[in-house]
Amino acid sequence: MNAQQLVEVGDVELCVETFGDPDRPTLLLVSGAAASMDWWDTELCERLAGGGRYVVRYDHRDTGRSTTGTPGHPSYDGWQLGRDCAALIEALGRGPVHLVGISLGGGIGQLIALRHPELLASLTLVSTSATAGVDSRSLPGPTARASASFETPPPEPDWSDPESYADWVVAGSRAFTGTLPFDEPRVRAVATTVHARSSDPAAAGNHWLVVGADDDADDADEPLDVRRITTPTLVLHGSEDPLFPLPHGRALAAAIPAATLLVLDGVGHEVPPPSTWDLVVPALLRHTAGTLRDDETAAHHKP
Repeated sequence: MNAQQLVEVGDVELCVETFGDPDRPTLLLVSGAAASMDWWDTELCERLAGGGRYVVRYDHRDTGRSTTGTPGHPSYDGWQLGRDCAALIEALGRGPVHLVGISLGGGIGQLIALRHPELLASLTLVSTSATAGVDSRSLPGPTARASASFETPPPEPDWSDPESYADWVVAGSRAFTGTLPFDEPRVRAVATTVHARSSDPAAAGNHWLVVGADDDADDADEPLDVRRITTPTLVLHGSEDPLFPLPHGRALAAAIPAATLLVLDGVGHEVPPPSTWDLVVPALLRHTAGTLRDDETAAHHKP
């Protein structure tokens, strides 16, 4: 595994890991809420790097080895995670980058595309929904299974015990899978890595206390509207996403000018699993090279 480094970004240090040749175009992977960089599989990063990209993944504040506060007492608002990302791009001196964001990371990508478009060469939105500019009342809510996971979540683990933590992560992850077989060994392995790398794994829950609490107020006077995004955009969305059902991905791709939608059959609300990489990796490489072909944009992964 490549060496990790701490990068000073405002009032925090963010843990960053890179793969590949720094002379190649930079592809920045942005995780979802309460998720460290580890959910972007190392092998996936290596495959993208092997395709001629300088791949960067990082831990949000309160995850992994990045600056971590007291669990239950976040010292920031939900928009801060987006500000961190923009500041990281500037601190690394790698802009404009090709940003790939999943779930909350996709929201961060939309924010940067609207507030700091000069930082982005392209945008890929994975398993996410529009921050604004789409009538959400016309879109389906989470499935009953996903809703139940929020209403009656599994009991908190013994945060000091890696096995207890992994059991908790596995139990929570099952609610967000699609129709592809749930890969428990892979999820458990990632959870074990997360626990080993985290200063305090319980602190990641701070994200849930701030995300969505300030949806109508970021740093600019002009309201967010994805219809104003000019960055070349690819939308990757699982056909069986239980948190943001597929109409969210379709609406997002329709709202962003000239965006492309790639549907991943059987995939839930998750980083594209290994069974999709033969489709996803080439699509990302084409998109980040600006050469995604029209005859391939409607392709669907067949498990």
